[in-house]
Amino acid sequence: MAKLYFYYSTMNAGKSTVLLQSSYNYRERGMNTLILSPEIDTRFGSGKVASRIGIESDSKTFTTADNLFKMVQENARRDPLHCVLVDEAQFLTRKQVRQLSDVCDELDIPVLAYGLRTDFQGNLFEGSENLLAWADTLSELKTICHCGRKATMVLRVGESGQVIRDGEQVQIGGNERYQTVCRRHFKEAIYERTEDDLPLLDSNELRQSER
Repeated sequence: MAKLYFYYSTMNAGKSTVLLQSSYNYRERGMNTLILSPEIDTRFGSGKVASRIGIESDSKTFTTADNLFKMVQENARRDPLHCVLVDEAQFLTRKQVRQLSDVCDELDIPVLAYGLRTDFQGNLFEGSENLLAWADTLSELKTICHCGRKATMVLRVGESGQVIRDGEQVQIGGNERYQTVCRRHFKEAIYERTEDDLPLLDSNELRQSER
């Protein structure tokens, strides 16, 4: 039986890189993949999934109104599908997460979803909340805060560098708008090192913080 996987993290943890590598691994072995990405994410152009390290791939875009089960089913009828990969999965709706689970259970096609766990206010996204509940396998992709500790949160930053605590949950942006931090610095609204900052961890402490 195919499984639904959810790979979650903060920003800048390499989610898109891992997605593209997974798709490449399938295709290298002569298998077909379908990459899905939300239509609202146009940072790299419509219908593109791109990594910060410079690799990219075409994708099929979806909106919150689309039935992802039917979308996958129609693609599978044209060409056998061996894996479905979803970028920015936090933007899925509750119903779409259920549809992806149906892809696994009824079409026997594994689904690998990659997304943020929480927003800039520390709240779960709808897609992430339901993936945490419905996925067969949960995996955390890790990155670090400027202090060296594991980053688990994200801060939204304004044009003048101020931390923004209020506003719409969905606002597309990259490093110019969001910074990943540990929980302490999320509470303190600090996204850059200062003289009074926590000391950088040594290698042993860093390994402990990543567990």
